[in-house]
Amino acid sequence: MNDEVNEKELRARLVERLAVDGHLRTGPWREAVTAVPRHEFLRGGFFREVAGSTPTAWAPVVQDDPRWLESCYEDASLVTQIAGTVVPGDIRGEIMRAPTSSSTMPGLVVRMLEELRVDAGHRVLEIGTGTGYSTALMCHRLGDDSVTSVEVDQDVSTRARNALGHCGFRPELIVGDGLAGHSKGAPYDRVIATCGLLTVPHELIEQTRPGGVVLVTLCGWLYSSELARLTVHEDGTASGRFLGGQISFMLARPHLPPPLGLLPDLDEGDERRALFGVEVISDWNTRFVAQLAAPRTQYAVLTREGRTEHLFLDVDAGAWAVLREHDGLWTVRQNGPTRVWDAVEDHISRWRAAGAPPLEEFEITLTSGQPAVSWPGL
Repeated sequence: MNDEVNEKELRARLVERLAVDGHLRTGPWREAVTAVPRHEFLRGGFFREVAGSTPTAWAPVVQDDPRWLESCYEDASLVTQIAGTVVPGDIRGEIMRAPTSSSTMPGLVVRMLEELRVDAGHRVLEIGTGTGYSTALMCHRLGDDSVTSVEVDQDVSTRARNALGHCGFRPELIVGDGLAGHSKGAPYDRVIATCGLLTVPHELIEQTRPGGVVLVTLCGWLYSSELARLTVHEDGTASGRFLGGQISFMLARPHLPPPLGLLPDLDEGDERRALFGVEVISDWNTRFVAQLAAPRTQYAVLTREGRTEHLFLDVDAGAWAVLREHDGLWTVRQNGPTRVWDAVEDHISRWRAAGAPPLEEFEITLTSGQPAVSWPGL
C-alpha cells in the first residue's frame, strides 16, 4: 500500500513539473499523464550511465533497486536496451556498448503529443512503440481503436504489449519497419515518429489524409536535430516548420551512419585557408545549418603526428574535409567528388547574411523523401 501511495505521489509531482515547465498544456493530456503509470512500462528496469566512464559505460537498475521507482518518475530518458538485444536483467556489472532503445523523457513525450494537435475521433500512427508509454497516453486520450503503433524490434514490441495490457490498453501493435508505415490502416489523421530521421519516408505522407499532420524529428549525422510539424496537402506534398527546443532522439535503425571504415589519405586533395574553424559546430543552430549542407557527413577528431585534426567524412560519397588549426588560423584540405567544407561555409555564410534567423522560422517543403529547407532571406 505504501508503494502504491508513493507511486501516485511521484506521478502527481511529475504532472506538476511538466505543467510548470510548459510541456503539459491542456486538460486531456494532463488527465492522461495523471492516469498512466510510467513505472509499469519500466518493470524490466533500465540502464544508468556510469559517471566519469570513458567510453560510456552503463549499469543496470532493476525493480528491486531502491532508486528504481523514483527514477521512473523523473523527467529523464531511461535507456532500456543496449547493443540491440541486451536488457537490464541480462547483465551484472557494466556494459560499454551503444544504447538502442529507451523510454523517452516524459517532458518530450508530452510536448510532442501536445504539438500533434489531436482531437476526438482522430486516428494516429506511431512510429516506434518503444516501452509503450507514449502509446498508452494516446490510448487514454483517443481510445485503443484509434491508435496503431509500429516497432521494428519483436522483443521490444512484446514487452510493450504486455505492459499495455497490464494497464488495460489494447491498441493495434505491428512488428515491422515503421518507416514503411502501416498501409492497411491508412489513412491516418496524425503520424508521429519517436525516432530521428534523415529523411521523411514518402509512405508516411501517402498514408496521411490531406489536412493531416506528420510530426517527425529531422536529424543528420552531425547530430543536431529539430522537431518538425508537417501538414499534408491534396497533391501529396507536405510543408511546415521546425518547432524549436533542441530535442534529440536515437536515429531510426535504417538511418544510422555507416562505419567510417578505412580512412582516406588525408594528405591528398586541395588545401586553403578556412573561412570558419571547427568551433562553428559547437553552436546547435549553426551545426544544424551546416548539417543541411552535408546531412550524411560524419565528424571525428583525430590525432596524427602529434597534431589534432577534425575530419568531416561522407563515406558513401567518398568526399571529405579535414580542418587543422595553427596559431589561431584554420586551414581545410578537401577531396572527393564534392567539397564538403565549401558547402558548409556557403550555407552558414548565407544564413548569417540573412540575419541568422532561428530554426523556428525555417520553412520545410516535402515533395519526395528528402525535405527541402529554406529560411527567410534565402
